[in-house]
Amino acid sequence: MQILPAPPGTGIVFRRSDLDGFEVEANIRNLARVSYATSLMKKGVFISTTEHMLSAFIGLGIDNAFVELDNLELPILDGSALPFVELIQKAGLRKQRRPRRYMKILREIEMREGNKFISVYPADSYSVSYSINFPHPLIGKETFQVELSNGSYLRKIAAARTFGSREDEKKMRNMGLIRGASRENCIVLTRDGLENGPLRFSDEFVRHKILDLVGDLALLGKPILGKIVADRAGHAMHTALVSRILRDKTLWEEVTLPEENLDSSNSYSSHATAGFAV
Repeated sequence: MQILPAPPGTGIVFRRSDLDGFEVEANIRNLARVSYATSLMKKGVFISTTEHMLSAFIGLGIDNAFVELDNLELPILDGSALPFVELIQKAGLRKQRRPRRYMKILREIEMREGNKFISVYPADSYSVSYSINFPHPLIGKETFQVELSNGSYLRKIAAARTFGSREDEKKMRNMGLIRGASRENCIVLTRDGLENGPLRFSDEFVRHKILDLVGDLALLGKPILGKIVADRAGHAMHTALVSRILRDKTLWEEVTLPEENLDSSNSYSSHATAGFAV
């Protein structure tokens, strides 16, 4: 897989180099499956497990890029967004002349499904408060809040790894997921502990949920200005929120940041190729 620069206004576009460069845009219209991961499909062409890379793009402020890959699933790397972040930073970013356009939330949106909850409220920046509650002795109830407009994503979220139980492994592999998963790229939970460790953060599990959420909300097509509050939400509710926001244009407006903040509000693209061999 490699990441290539793209012109202003392109957005994030996946290209299947094994299928004559067929393009699948990272937007909600191409959403395919969200059970354990967020996958895209266009005209039968599948792109699986997109959320970690999309999350890295949002965390780095990248608006435009081509992502070329020769298979249907993005590489899992170490199970977090950190390798994507580090290699993109090494390749470099290029500021583009077009001001970045944000999706500013005007009215609150709340969605519930049983004990699951997700909402977004008007705000002048992008922040997330996320809670989880897993019946596992190492997890239980965890809550984390982070402001994403000030670089905290790179320090507090990017390194948080995906996690799963040994009991779920067979079911997920039968679904065609986690084909490259191993103890090196996933926190593996046993009934009462870990197969691999130590954790990178004491609350790494909820931080990874924020990482996933940021990637899923990238399907809005624009960075958001709003406060997200989620409780045990998961991929399906993340993407349902995206659909709800886009369906009602009275809920938001497109804005640019004030002129004095222009340096931080210009669009960015990857400056050079960032490659990932797997």
